[in-house]
Amino acid sequence: EGYDKTDLRDLHVLVEHVGPFREGDYVFREGAPFNAIAAVRAGTIKTYVIDGNGREQVLGFFLPGEVIGLNAIHSARYPCNAVALDTVMLCRFSFPMMATLAGRMPGLQKHLFSLLSQDIGKASLLTGNFSAEERLAAFLVTLSRRFAARGFSATRLRLMMPRTDIANYLRLAPETVSRVLRRMQDDGVLRVDRRDLEILQPVELETLAHHVLRD
Repeated sequence: EGYDKTDLRDLHVLVEHVGPFREGDYVFREGAPFNAIAAVRAGTIKTYVIDGNGREQVLGFFLPGEVIGLNAIHSARYPCNAVALDTVMLCRFSFPMMATLAGRMPGLQKHLFSLLSQDIGKASLLTGNFSAEERLAAFLVTLSRRFAARGFSATRLRLMMPRTDIANYLRLAPETVSRVLRRMQDDGVLRVDRRDLEILQPVELETLAHHVLRD
């Protein structure tokens, strides 16, 4: 926004279009040297780590228009794995070149800070002693808002992540997630058909999520 053709040309040369990554392909692996951040053009990406006991811990999911790799800036190495959940296309940006360019483009620098702030905000979703219903409601409300911000439906969602990954991310048992989804469906809050989910009562769902999201 507000940049002339010269500035936009400088930004354009930073962009590398990469993909497709197929389901199960790694976008990057934990410990790999960091040299770029990437915006998801299409598809969904899961990030995760393997803990000391060899168990997978899901850290998050990234949708079209969202940026991955921001958590690698400090250590200059990717602190987690990123894997495609379906067919993924990326726009990759050289971070050293972008950081240099941001020094003379205040708007770009502000946008980078905004992205970092959003990344920190996502990580705070699981803090606090919340019930399974509150956690799942907050996850669905947040997902709905993220889809809506990218021009998709806020009430009809296709969940590319399996229930086991959602449960892992929310630190719940898979059977707990299934039980809560059934209860929400019985109460008329949601309609669930495999990976397709429709929010029938958005206000009720947001009420359930209120204490987690604090809005």
